[in-house]
Amino acid sequence: MRYLLLLSIFLIISCKKDINFENQYASLEFSNDTIIFDTTFQSIGTSTQTLTVYNNNDFNIITNISLSTNENGSFRINVDGIPLNEMENTNVNIKSNDSIFIFLEVTPSENNMNNFLITNVLNFNTGGKNQDVKLVCPGKNAIFHILHNNFINDSTIYKYYSISENTTWTNELPHVVYGQVVVEPGVTLTIEEGTNIYFYSNSGIIVGNPIYSNNFGSSLIVNGTLNNKVIFQGIRFEEWYEDSPGQWDKIWITPGSINNHITNAVIKNGNIGIHVDTIGNNSPTLILENTIIQNMSNIGLLAQGSNVDAHNLVIRDCRQYLVALNIGGNYNFTHCTFANYWSYYQNSNRNTPSILLNNYYEGADGNIYIRNLESANFTNCIIYGTLSTEVSFQENSSGNFNYNFQNCLIKLDPNINLASNYLDCIINKDPIFVNFEEGDLSLDELSPAINSGVLLNDYLVDINGNIRVNPDIGAYER
Repeated sequence: MRYLLLLSIFLIISCKKDINFENQYASLEFSNDTIIFDTTFQSIGTSTQTLTVYNNNDFNIITNISLSTNENGSFRINVDGIPLNEMENTNVNIKSNDSIFIFLEVTPSENNMNNFLITNVLNFNTGGKNQDVKLVCPGKNAIFHILHNNFINDSTIYKYYSISENTTWTNELPHVVYGQVVVEPGVTLTIEEGTNIYFYSNSGIIVGNPIYSNNFGSSLIVNGTLNNKVIFQGIRFEEWYEDSPGQWDKIWITPGSINNHITNAVIKNGNIGIHVDTIGNNSPTLILENTIIQNMSNIGLLAQGSNVDAHNLVIRDCRQYLVALNIGGNYNFTHCTFANYWSYYQNSNRNTPSILLNNYYEGADGNIYIRNLESANFTNCIIYGTLSTEVSFQENSSGNFNYNFQNCLIKLDPNINLASNYLDCIINKDPIFVNFEEGDLSLDELSPAINSGVLLNDYLVDINGNIRVNPDIGAYER
């Protein structure tokens, strides 16, 4: 009899966890009491946030889940794989000492304010006890440049956003680009100081229309200032994307484009920062000054047979080249800092040096075609990185291959012949940046680049507005 009594008690206790006490006055616990979404634009969804709901009681419970409000369907809630608005019954069973996952996203509906805040409350009613988790999403209004123009060529449909008259993008609102913005021939796009441009994946700006064979006279003018830069970046605001490359395509300056000028800009996290593809222009195709290009999945500056004049330019941390001067051209780089620590930031290998000089290409027919490198002048520049040499010379002796390094700090193959192409250069010494891990490429007080430049009257101010007297090498004056 005693044995049967003990067995009955044991069975009662062991079965207790399988009994639902849905009216039990019970508490839930949450992984967060407030879900804060990263900033997003109207009509653009946030990344998914996860909320874990814990039942730490020794019995199963039933909780009723609901949103306080959901005007225009901005919030999307998924409970253990089922959308909340499709659930026949929002009473959710959570087993004892178990948990459920709730996935949350927000897509702000249209809002007339430049900056706004969307708030909501996710309610949990468990046996008469009410608990809630607050939902907060900062939002921004924006000007959207979305595919609207179709061009059919040989049965292929091209879609893009066409700028067909002189246009100015102001800084009143951010600009969001979906697809390719094309600056048509003979048209200038001007971007004012302080303007922020955000790109979807594979989106970019094309200066000139590559569809046309006669494509002359388009221009891009970027008028950033020292304290109010123009910023080109991907669409995502989440912290994970802050230094994530490959989020958008590139700025492409096509053959025929002229008089492009970019000053005080930050171009980051794309595939290629700037692609300059103009041939046969005697004046600079692009003047590039006081600008930073960083975190490109391919190349920072790709120039093909073009004419580029750059000073106070910083290019850092690209998977391939920082600067690729391909198929000849004319180039001048003055007081520039080129530093490639890609492997440190992205935890992946880099196999190509920071700088490429080239004067030929191989055609589809297998033949070699010469494109003269008329000049590639580097003055007061730092070229450094994690490879054993950071300059690649791809020379075909049948064509011109003219380059010059003056008062530069360069990381080179120690076996290279330092002939007349190198004047007063510092070879294979660490420039000793203040903090390259944090992207600070200004010079430490022990840097050998300090006071090692040549004074140039046209370049007496550095990228931060500091005056040069005994000039340092690179874009930053200490």
